[in-house]
Amino acid sequence: LVFKRFVEIGRVAYLSFGPHAGKLVAIVDVIDQNRALVDGPCTGVKRQSMPFKCMQLTDYVIKVPHSARQKFVRRAWEKAQVNEKWEQSNWAKKIEARQKRAKMSDFDR
Repeated sequence: LVFKRFVEIGRVAYLSFGPHAGKLVAIVDVIDQNRALVDGPCTGVKRQSMPFKCMQLTDYVIKVPHSARQKFVRRAWEKAQVNEKWEQSNWAKKIEARQKRAKMSDFDR
């Protein structure tokens, strides 16, 4: 078992629970072994400290320097086309199908 996704500056993560569950963020800085400073300029998540337990790391990495400003993170996010790549991924499609199925009633099935 070889790990391919590491916590690094610029790594895009999916928030699995909490107030911003279901949104993507970029890791801007690592605070300690439990928390990171994240920013989601294109997903509506303000820059904040967040525990790693709330995040699931994705395969996407954007090129940003250590503690980059939000404007720079937004530019790198749009240049890397993270939202478009995410929408085409199998992971996003599974989440969308799960949400669609959960909203169905007995009559819709």
